[in-house]
Amino acid sequence: MCRLFGMTGAPRRTRATFWLLDAPDSLSVQGHRDPDGTGLGYFEEDGTPRVHKAPIAAYADRHFAEEARDVRSTTFVAHIRFASTGGLDVRNTHPFEQDGRLFAHNGVVEGLDLLDKHLGDALSLVKGETDSERVFALVTKEIRANGGDVAEGLGRAVRWVAENLPLYALNIVLATPDELWALRYPDTHELYVLERAPGHHLDHRGTGGRMRVRSDDLSTVPALVVASERMDDDPGWRLLEPGELVHNGPDLGLVRTMLLPDPPAHPLTLADLRPDAAASQRAGVR
Repeated sequence: MCRLFGMTGAPRRTRATFWLLDAPDSLSVQGHRDPDGTGLGYFEEDGTPRVHKAPIAAYADRHFAEEARDVRSTTFVAHIRFASTGGLDVRNTHPFEQDGRLFAHNGVVEGLDLLDKHLGDALSLVKGETDSERVFALVTKEIRANGGDVAEGLGRAVRWVAENLPLYALNIVLATPDELWALRYPDTHELYVLERAPGHHLDHRGTGGRMRVRSDDLSTVPALVVASERMDDDPGWRLLEPGELVHNGPDLGLVRTMLLPDPPAHPLTLADLRPDAAASQRAGVR
């Protein structure tokens, strides 16, 4: 399945080094097919979003994925993709950027014809083929309709999806220069949150060498981290409840909301998915 990672130390800018696939020797012993895309999003000092991403497949050049990305930002979003909807193309690789925000998704949403109709003019925001970018366009549409209120717009968008579209999973990370939101829905895939106190440098590593994040800056400042898996042995990692939305409040305090207390109106199982989509949701699971 796709791997999500988000981190913020806002309002402080911190330096973090990302290996989206840790090293060639790790790749050679994984025993899994290569990912279909890797991406890293962050923000410049003036708040401008930047995204480095590339579609990576078994026959593709691994240089981008293996190269350490050493960047400075208040907020970061990283994603490793196993394709469920849309071909191997940079347009379909996460994270996506709209209206100065960054977005990544893990899961499958169907009923895209209905979603496209509901998007109306906001469909112009969609540059690729994925369900993920379409969900992001709906989030952006609702934020615009609610005067720029991100929490309200995100809530309205995901509630509409949960009530109207067949879905398997809707795990989301959404970032601005100052804030980070994460949603787990329903209980299909795991998503963890860590309220990280200062005291030692950060060095998170995912299973199988897929993702590593290191930051010496965070030895002196707090941070909030969300990830698809526990990335170290810190006892503070907590699994989000199904339907729970979290984001960073003042001084990086965690704000929790039970946004979607009910199960999806049209839940999907692995047996309901197309073979390629079902394979993407199993990929990388040990």
